[in-house]
Amino acid sequence: MSPLKERNIVGTRVLVVDDQPYIRKLVRMTLSIGDFTVYEADNGMSALAMASNIKPKIILMDVMMPGEIDGLEACLRVKADPELADTAVIMVTARVQQADIEVGKAAGADAYLAKPFSPLQLIDTIDKLVAQSSRTS
Repeated sequence: MSPLKERNIVGTRVLVVDDQPYIRKLVRMTLSIGDFTVYEADNGMSALAMASNIKPKIILMDVMMPGEIDGLEACLRVKADPELADTAVIMVTARVQQADIEVGKAAGADAYLAKPFSPLQLIDTIDKLVAQSSRTS
């Protein structure tokens, strides 16, 4: 049995939000080994609409995206929505200065990963957030 299948993350709905198709593909390929259900959006507004429909357990969100709202604003709106407030948001971004991380956490981000990220680090971060969610549910 795969070590990932021994965890609570199998079948977890994950929304990947990034304007770069190759980043979404990399995340999708990384998560395919864990049997996640992966959805994709390429901007903040699409992410909000999709999140309302699919109710993901995890959102992986880039900070810098084109369009009406960036990842930080999208995170704020997710956390302000009573139906999505329990959704874990992981900021996955190239903006990794301490001030950027603090702004992300202030927006409600549950975790913050720097690009380029390690696939194992991504899986471990998701695993920890899903486990925390299971304990508090």
